[in-house]
Amino acid sequence: MSYTPNDQRYQHMEYRRCGNSGLKLPAVSLGLWHNFGHIDVLQNARNILHLSFDSGITHFDLANNYGPPPGSAEETFGKIFSEDFKSYRDELIISTKAGWKMWEGPYGDWGSKKYLTASLDQSLKRMGLDYVDIFYHHRPDPETPLEETMMTLDLMVRQGKALYVGISSYQPEEAAKAIQILKSLGTPCLIHQPKYSMFDRWIENGLLDLLGKEGVGCIPFSPLAQGLLTNKYLGGIPEDSRAASHRGNGAMEEDQLTEDKINKVRQLNELAQQRGQKLAQMALAWILKDPRITSVLLGVSKPEQVTDSIKCLDNYHFSTEEINRINSILK
Repeated sequence: MSYTPNDQRYQHMEYRRCGNSGLKLPAVSLGLWHNFGHIDVLQNARNILHLSFDSGITHFDLANNYGPPPGSAEETFGKIFSEDFKSYRDELIISTKAGWKMWEGPYGDWGSKKYLTASLDQSLKRMGLDYVDIFYHHRPDPETPLEETMMTLDLMVRQGKALYVGISSYQPEEAAKAIQILKSLGTPCLIHQPKYSMFDRWIENGLLDLLGKEGVGCIPFSPLAQGLLTNKYLGGIPEDSRAASHRGNGAMEEDQLTEDKINKVRQLNELAQQRGQKLAQMALAWILKDPRITSVLLGVSKPEQVTDSIKCLDNYHFSTEEINRINSILK
């Protein structure tokens, strides 16, 4: 049966301008880090993508190494794209990244021109695309000159393989240099993708200020701390959770679930209930309250989690009292 998107899909999603650019992103975007590999159920991945687009989520975020195995999330996405989304390509923002180990030998990791160029060519082939909308350098490379890495991002835009470029997991000082180099090359840095959640607030120490000042967008990943900021762990570790599954690839491990953290989660859950939200909805809303945040990356294992998470947009305003209470719980 062919897929026909919901014709009301743009009515209920909020779209935010990405920094100083002309591009708008949905306030909630879909990340394909987990649940789109070859080890996962294809029909479930298809259902998640369909429901996301039906809900106004126009941005799908990938990376060369997403899976497992590495590359398989792009292959899964490419299959579903060719069958269901090809005629809607101009309504989609598709991003990918390179910077982590992808293949053996000296040219399959980090930030050299050789690696980034080859990686993007491979990604385009796996997804069946002529170009991606955003191409990221996935993490800083301490050994490759930053100029080489940024010049390669610029080259990818000039070659028509990417429309925009971004960086991920760069600390404020590294990000500032990267932004300046890209600006001087005439290909501005569109967006930064950092890890950010109530439990991981490092970007508040300078990075958010930098992005606001430079007009660069921000799209946090792991906003729910790999599922910790959901109701999943309120009663301990369920059998089907990420912490119990030992997937590797950055999924949550059991040793991250300390009694202290669970206690904080329970207190946050109480506040969420008082706000008329689920814990996950409040955790997403808490990130989106900052106008410097363009979008938040959602990772889901079931389609209904998409619908549930988008409800965070119903209320992302927090009183001073609520902010103080959250900060007090997280101390």
